[in-house]
Amino acid sequence: MVGQRQNLVLLIFSVVLLFQASNGQNITLLLAKHPSLSTFNHYLTLTHLAPDINRRTTITVLALDNAAMSSVLARSPSVLTVKNILSLHVLLDYFDAKKLHEIGNGTALAATMFQATGVAPEASGFVNITDFKGGKVGFGPADNGGILDSFFVKSVEEIPYNISVIQISKALPSADAEAPTPGPSNLNIIDIMSAHGCKVFADTLLANPDAMGTYEDNVNGGLTVFCPLDDPFKAFLPKYKNLTASKKESFLEFFGVPMYQSMSMLKSNNGLMNTLATNGGSKFDFTVQNEGEGVTLKTRINTVKITGTLVDEVPVAIYTINKVLLPNELFNASAISLVPAPAPAPGPEEAADAPKGSKPKSKTKSKSKAAAADAADSPADSPDDEPADQAADDENAAMFFGAHRFTAVVLSLLLVFFLL
Repeated sequence: MVGQRQNLVLLIFSVVLLFQASNGQNITLLLAKHPSLSTFNHYLTLTHLAPDINRRTTITVLALDNAAMSSVLARSPSVLTVKNILSLHVLLDYFDAKKLHEIGNGTALAATMFQATGVAPEASGFVNITDFKGGKVGFGPADNGGILDSFFVKSVEEIPYNISVIQISKALPSADAEAPTPGPSNLNIIDIMSAHGCKVFADTLLANPDAMGTYEDNVNGGLTVFCPLDDPFKAFLPKYKNLTASKKESFLEFFGVPMYQSMSMLKSNNGLMNTLATNGGSKFDFTVQNEGEGVTLKTRINTVKITGTLVDEVPVAIYTINKVLLPNELFNASAISLVPAPAPAPGPEEAADAPKGSKPKSKTKSKSKAAAADAADSPADSPDDEPADQAADDENAAMFFGAHRFTAVVLSLLLVFFLL
């Protein structure tokens, strides 16, 4: 009887551990509970550092609050430069508040994700951690001449020996991490789309200098393009040709988003998304929604599906869609009948040798766009709302995972009850 009970206890323990391990760590969920770190959290996602952090089993994140991140972004670094800077703030070792004050000989040298990239020369990818008298803990790059002018503020989250999130007072200075990264100067989005099933859309865009200029102005700072495949766009051309010049420009710009959105970001950031055509009262937005492993784009007029990925590398992503997405501002519900069902979409193809690198470039557009009488009533999604929306989604996900842990425990206890 005793042996049976021991086996049952071991079974309960194994089930609980199984559910906990399956959830893993998620830096985005952990930081979502702390609004003061929302900008830092956003850039961990934007730079693709979040998935890299989640894959690690022992790690410490030196988080920066929104004010400290404003200083990092003040010089408009490229997305890849921001990634290098934040990589220097991810230590490949576990340091919680207790361990920081128990450092042997008062000083430790920790490798970072910046060092692991192979980009950091010599010692620039290591961080010096020193426990000063009086309980003060300083941080500084190993190649900073011994200067440690960023200090421990507080422990944010701790999952012992797995992940620790610590807030420090300011960004760690590093000339190597902050060095400008090359922009995608030889990235030709027209050639990429033309070679992978979107030639009709690409040719139409190229023939409109104003719209094409808007796309080019956003390549360095971040751009996501949803290009309709050839068959559906060719069928739509007669309707397109009936638009006025200003509406043609707005229509073509509607298929571009002025920020980089990876597929994982599209799946996690459901909701309204502004486009290159968004301008004041002319919302020109659409709703992103994931359906299982797929992603759809929706307006009040119709819904399209993402069918393939041509480029997905900071700062540009290009996806194919199976139909022509119709903006509310230019069409009404009857317009959908003008777009015949598309032929079966070809399988996704990968664009070759897409270069890396970017340098954000802001553009202020002052032009009027004609809008139809049935313009959308819902407000356009503002970039400023993104951290809050992300936090809400992450909180719901955290509740979901928590419920599953609770269910695992309850099922285990019921199992004991029936077996005894």
